[in-house]
Amino acid sequence: MNLIERRVAAEKLPWQDSDVLGTLVTVDGGPTSGTVNGQAVVLAGTNNYLGLTFHPDCVRASAEAAARYGTGTTGSRLASGTYPDHAGLERELADFYGARAVMLFTTGYQANVGIISALADRDSVLLLDAQSHASIYDGATLSGATTYRFKHNDATDLDKRLRRLGDKASDALVIVEGIYSMLGDTAPLAEICEVVGRYGAALLVDEAHSFGVLGKHGRGLAEAAGVEDQVDVVVGTFSKSLGCVGGYAVSRKHDLSQLRAAARAYAYSASSSPSVMASARAALKVIREHPELRERLMNNAEVTYRALQQLGYELGPEVSPVVGVQVRNDQLALDAWHFLIDHGVYVNLVPFEASPGPFCLLRVSLSAAHTPEQIDAIVEAFRQLRESGPLRPAA
Repeated sequence: MNLIERRVAAEKLPWQDSDVLGTLVTVDGGPTSGTVNGQAVVLAGTNNYLGLTFHPDCVRASAEAAARYGTGTTGSRLASGTYPDHAGLERELADFYGARAVMLFTTGYQANVGIISALADRDSVLLLDAQSHASIYDGATLSGATTYRFKHNDATDLDKRLRRLGDKASDALVIVEGIYSMLGDTAPLAEICEVVGRYGAALLVDEAHSFGVLGKHGRGLAEAAGVEDQVDVVVGTFSKSLGCVGGYAVSRKHDLSQLRAAARAYAYSASSSPSVMASARAALKVIREHPELRERLMNNAEVTYRALQQLGYELGPEVSPVVGVQVRNDQLALDAWHFLIDHGVYVNLVPFEASPGPFCLLRVSLSAAHTPEQIDAIVEAFRQLRESGPLRPAA
């Protein structure tokens, strides 16, 4: 066998022989209802936290931009890929964050890979929360920096590792997330900022799942924790609360525009289509003008979390729009996922390999667009799963 044949033969994906990898999800005229393999479902696994994918302002802005500027840029931002909506979104995000500079990326994944690999090099040290997203680890690898992991959400362990670095601590970049995407827990950001500041290190916070969700204005965990001026760089995505595709890096403290040529994911990738940028601008305006969306989202999260907790499910440590239901057996998880679909609810099925612990997950993500009736339907499906489905307690 050649290299490719050996590699393909060696890779055994979770549930490869089931229909999980071929799941066809379609959306039926709104952000929270659709069909999965022909079954009508409530969509509870989309990260569409504010439900803006069908907001009329976003749809209209996207259509108008496509009609005016075409379907794509066919060039990077350093070539022919800067259109009016790219520049406009950068200005508006800078104003939203009170930031000195903004860099836009084609995806949230590229934002982490691009900014981390541009900030760090072989003389740098990276300290990553152990449960960091794959894009953070990939950015660390590409940078060539010496990389250490510290215990998840453990400021004391971070302190110990920075102390061991001695004078090298000032060359360290610490990376944490706002809301962690599997169990929905938040970083102890005020404690982490205190530790990072004491050693003169730098701090990057990935607010992918907390942007638009946390904080008085929706700027994320750093705003909610009151530490925005202590964070060096915030990275985020448009594919959650903004309901489209893309990523960004912003800084109140530094002029990131100096990194535009150094960030290879920025310099060598085609920029987002004008229609996507126009949609993101419209969605950002909605976030700024409608704080009640965050209130509705968190109310849906509270109701769902407490109900599943009362049913006896093992969940993450705090209320969040991400509710991770832990299942200790992979076959049970697969059977439970099928059961929920058959009972009208779609959630994400997370295998051991992608989970933060020795369990699979039935990952529920709530939306401000979920109606009370849809929340009831989600809870009822989990109740039936517990009472008569694959996860019923053993006799």
